[in-house]
Amino acid sequence: MLERLAALIVPADAVVVVSGEYNHSIPPALSNLLDHFLEEWFWKPSAIVCYSAGPFGGVRAAMQLRMMLGELGMASIPSIFPVPKVQDAVAEDGTPTDPTTQDRVQKFLDELEWYGHALREARNRPLERGNCAAQQLVGTAR
Repeated sequence: MLERLAALIVPADAVVVVSGEYNHSIPPALSNLLDHFLEEWFWKPSAIVCYSAGPFGGVRAAMQLRMMLGELGMASIPSIFPVPKVQDAVAEDGTPTDPTTQDRVQKFLDELEWYGHALREARNRPLERGNCAAQQLVGTAR
């Protein structure tokens, strides 16, 4: 199963991480899953979608997740996409209950796409400085 997931991560130009808030933090299962991989994440942008039943939309978990993603070699885009009161965020037919959601999602994804293109270009450039062990690992993961 994890090999199948790695096969999806390696060719991806960007990653969207969706997380609920668990005791004001990252759910342990998500943390464990992210930690399982390493070079698969290097130099890829990440975008954080977070949610909670309360009014803050999981942003406390998102801040900790942003630090963790950086340690894994993933740049986190500046924006996050919080979904507060997740139990009320979607109607029975699957449409968002907040009329601003579509515009917010589009801006969020446009930002991720920009970072995805920029970092893909940088990853594909030949090594220009010294001997970077991390970049050599990424080369083996492609």
